[in-house]
Amino acid sequence: MSVNDILNTVDPISRLLGEWSSRLDLWSILLRTAMSILFSAIIGWERSTKRHAAGLRTFMLISLASTMSMLLDIFIMTTFSVSFPMISAAVVVGIAIISSNSILFSSKNQIKGLTTAAALWAVGFIGLLIGAGFYTVSVIGFVTMMLCLSTFPHLERRFKNKSNHFEVHLELKNKENLQSFVATIRKLGMKIDDIEVNPAYITSGLSVYTVALTIQSQELKKYKTHSEIIEALRSIDYVYHIEEIT
Repeated sequence: MSVNDILNTVDPISRLLGEWSSRLDLWSILLRTAMSILFSAIIGWERSTKRHAAGLRTFMLISLASTMSMLLDIFIMTTFSVSFPMISAAVVVGIAIISSNSILFSSKNQIKGLTTAAALWAVGFIGLLIGAGFYTVSVIGFVTMMLCLSTFPHLERRFKNKSNHFEVHLELKNKENLQSFVATIRKLGMKIDDIEVNPAYITSGLSVYTVALTIQSQELKKYKTHSEIIEALRSIDYVYHIEEIT
């Protein structure tokens, strides 16, 4: 069974569009390229609105390169009876390298860009699916990915805000205030699991720490969220700044 026959059999969108969409000709190439650009542009726009480093053009280029590589592999495999899509495999490795380079560590010991790196990697696979002519799977993958990026973060924040464990970025006006802060934390019914000095602020005149906390008090576990606890700690005179590390 040829690739065209397989697509017409298993892909509902390909069956709906007609046999031309499963062939490798000018119109099917234009369709696949347009889908690749459209899907990646929407995903890239979503990342750009959240001010991530990898934005619209990066996602479009990753997806387009994946789609083109798969189209070229299909041509080579059909023409020269090659059994392995070598170019697409190389592109997947390249996308993984690009994605890993988008992960950064901020001065607050926060990992930045992990979701965007995963999104770049995922959009590369959507591009490969489009290039292979699996339109239905591509649409399902795109819709699911958009749900993960735009809807699930609200649920994730809600669950994290009720967790018994969290980390804060803490800036004290003086290093002598650390002992008082530790005593306050214990009075509130929390335990300090770890404290790390942040070296990026050595010359700032502030004492800056990354603090890992565990909520032990049953009252805090029941009625207080991380936001409320941090708001209370922010009102302490010697605390210059405090925020949760997410």
